Amino acid sequence: MQSAARTVAQVVALRLAEHTGEFAVIGLGRSGVAAARLLRRGGLRVYASDRSSGEAVQRDAERLRAEGVDVDVGTHDLARIAQAAVVVASPGVPPTAAPLQAARAAGVPVVGEVEIALRLQPALHYIAVTGTNGKTTTTALIGHLLRALGLDAADVGNIGTPVSALALQDKPPAWAALEMSSFQLHDTPGLYPDVGVLTTLSPDHLDRYTDVDEYYADKERLFLNAVPQSRWVVTADNDAVRLMMQGVAGTCYRFSTQQATGVDAWYDRDTGMLHVLGAPFMPRDRVTLTGDHNVANVLAAVLAVMVADAAHTTPQARAQLAEAVSTFRAPPHRLEPVVDRNGLLWLDDSKATNVASTLVALAGMTRPTIVLLGGRHKGEPYTALVPELQRVAKVVLAYGEATGHIVGDLREALASTVPVEAMPSASFADVMARARALAAPGDVVLLSPACSSYDMFTNYEERGREFARLAESLT
Repeated sequence: MQSAARTVAQVVALRLAEHTGEFAVIGLGRSGVAAARLLRRGGLRVYASDRSSGEAVQRDAERLRAEGVDVDVGTHDLARIAQAAVVVASPGVPPTAAPLQAARAAGVPVVGEVEIALRLQPALHYIAVTGTNGKTTTTALIGHLLRALGLDAADVGNIGTPVSALALQDKPPAWAALEMSSFQLHDTPGLYPDVGVLTTLSPDHLDRYTDVDEYYADKERLFLNAVPQSRWVVTADNDAVRLMMQGVAGTCYRFSTQQATGVDAWYDRDTGMLHVLGAPFMPRDRVTLTGDHNVANVLAAVLAVMVADAAHTTPQARAQLAEAVSTFRAPPHRLEPVVDRNGLLWLDDSKATNVASTLVALAGMTRPTIVLLGGRHKGEPYTALVPELQRVAKVVLAYGEATGHIVGDLREALASTVPVEAMPSASFADVMARARALAAPGDVVLLSPACSSYDMFTNYEERGREFARLAESLT
C-alpha cells in the first residue's frame, strides 16, 4: 500500500509541474469548487462534474464556467474522466462511484483536494489532526493557539474550509491546523505534516467501510510518509492507537488523562493541574471545556503546538498558550447549550455522528436526560450506550432511518429502566415536540444522534441549527 500510494503522489506532483493534460474534479461541494478554482488559476485545464443538479450546484457551476472550467451538472462524462491526467475526488464521493471506478480502470491517479492544495503550497507549515472523535475541537484549538503566539494561521480541511481556499488568498497564511477525515486521508498520499496528531480510535463509518480494520487502515495513512524526523502526538489511553504506532518512524509524544508515567502531557487529578513536557502548564479549572475528553483535546493541542517549534516552549510562549486555552470555546454542535430556560437545558451535540462520540456525551450528563438518537445508520451497534443510558436517560427517542436498528439494539436491554420510543416516520419537528412534551424542569434534552444526518439534512451543522431553532420555539 505504501509504495503504491507514494507512486500516486509522485505522479500527481509531476503532472502538476508539467502543466499537461486535464484535471477532472468530481463533486462540487466546498472542496471540489475550491480545487477547481485553484487548478484553473494555476493555468491547468479543468473539467468538473457533479451528479446533483440542485440550485447550489448550478450557481457554483456558473461561477466556475466564468473562470474557464468546463462543468457538467447532473451527470459525469465517464469517457472524459478516463482520459484525465489526474482525478480530484471530493471526500463525500465514495470509492465505488462510477467516475472514480472509470478513472482507476483507466489507470488515472485519484487524489483528494487536500493533496492538490498541499502540493501547490509547498511553503505551508501544518499540523494534521485525525481520530475518530475529538479531531475538530483539537484542530480548532491548535489554530487558536498558533494565532495566540502571533502566527498567521488558519483552520482548514474537514473542519469546513478547504485547504485550496488558502492558496486562493492574496496572502496565504504561513501555518494551518488541518483536520483530516479518514476519507481525506485515503486520497492524500503526499501528506508530510510538521506534526501529526491522532486523538482516538474506535469503530466508525461502517456504512462505507467493509470492517473496522479497513477504517483503521485509512487512519493509519497519517503515518504513510513517516521518517526519523517526523513528530507525532497521540493518545496513550487507547489500545488501538498504541498498536497502530508500533514501528512508526519519528518521535512520538503521548498525552493521557489516565496516567502520568511514560507520557509527555497529562492531567494530575490530585492537584487539578495539567502538565506538558515535564512542567505544570495550567490548572484544570481554567479550562472552559467540560469533560475528560476535552482535557485530552487540550493536552493534544498544546503538545502539538509546542513540539512544532522550539520557540513555542519558552516560558513566555507557555504563558501565552495557557491564556489562550482559558479563552477557547468549543466549536458549534459539540455539546453546545442552545437554550437554557424554565429549568430545561437543550444541548446540541449534532457532531456526534458515531456511537463512541454519543457515549462521551452521555458520560458527561448529570441530570435526567431525554436522548434523541437517529438519522442514517452507519453500521455500528448501539448496545455500547446501554450502561450510560441506564444511568442518566429519562427516555430515548429513536427517529429517522436508523429507528429500527436503535430500537432493536436498545429496547429489550433497557426494558426495565428506560423507555425507547420509536418515531420512524416523524419529522424532526415532531421529534422535538415529543421531547418537549416529555420534559420537566431540571431535565436535559440532548441531541447526540450517533448517526449521520443525511436522511433528513444535508449535514450535521444543518441538523444542529434546526435543533436550536426548534428548541427556542418550544421554550
